[in-house]
Amino acid sequence: MNSIHKKEAMSYWAERLGISLTPAGYELEMLQLNELKIIDLLPEMLLMVRSVVAKETFCFRRKPITIIENGISISFQNIINSPSTACTSDKKILPQAQPHVRITPLHVESDVSFPKGVSIQQVTIIVSLDYLKRFIGTDQVKFDYLFSNEKTLWIEEFMSPEIAEVVNEISLIKSPDTLSDAYYRLKSLELLFYLFKNLSIRTHVTHQQLSKYELESVYSVRDQIASYIDRPFVQEELVKISGMNVIKLRKLFTQVFGKGMYPYYQHLRMQEAARLLRDEYLSVSETGYRLGFSNLSYFGRLFESHFGSKPKKWAQQHRNR
Repeated sequence: MNSIHKKEAMSYWAERLGISLTPAGYELEMLQLNELKIIDLLPEMLLMVRSVVAKETFCFRRKPITIIENGISISFQNIINSPSTACTSDKKILPQAQPHVRITPLHVESDVSFPKGVSIQQVTIIVSLDYLKRFIGTDQVKFDYLFSNEKTLWIEEFMSPEIAEVVNEISLIKSPDTLSDAYYRLKSLELLFYLFKNLSIRTHVTHQQLSKYELESVYSVRDQIASYIDRPFVQEELVKISGMNVIKLRKLFTQVFGKGMYPYYQHLRMQEAARLLRDEYLSVSETGYRLGFSNLSYFGRLFESHFGSKPKKWAQQHRNR
């Protein structure tokens, strides 16, 4: 698909998905479309693969999506290529450019942002909740919070290796010549299986409706944590940033991200440790000190609890790959 056809397809599906573009298509002109693939599996699902880079920072409001009457959007972000390929002004990867999975309801409006120069790579599944319930079967009671239209929920989950592998298959492998729809439906269901497997082990909280202010506050806290993983964790600073009391912040943060603030902070540190060991060939001690650990024994134990092996052994295995 050439660039003109990509933009025409993007414009067509943008309108169907509730994204009102200006008559001149200004929004599309601001995007460099590197990849666009849309698989129509309606009325149950719609699968979209896209890779874009914004020429300038801009944001627009997405209206409720009505292409599926009662459904959710599941977006697998920034896993088509290594996140280190994202173009940023420094070596730190922006929080929004980190690999993650985001689940949002279709019936609410949301702001869609495109930071300048950041590669946004997504595989998105828009799926009917009725179809999803049938797929999950008797285990659907564990995920009641996703099936309530009365609540405006926003869930973000870390990218697991199993999910990353399947999404790479979807995004990078050429479409099969025969049974194309069957292939993409099968891969979509495989993604949903791994995602709900991960969701089933999240820290349990009673889910509540989120206001726009609360959601923005929680993400401000997340961005602060992600920006300073080489510094000590200071809860008081995060509470101040959020504008909430500590109990409410802890609850809402866990609701959105599936982990408490401190476990989330440690998880990000270990993901960065793995990257430094694998991609930058740092030693274990260099990595530990880079991330603010003064006790390397503790760093080693923490790394092993996350990855199942000591950092030196893990680095040797993954560098060889």
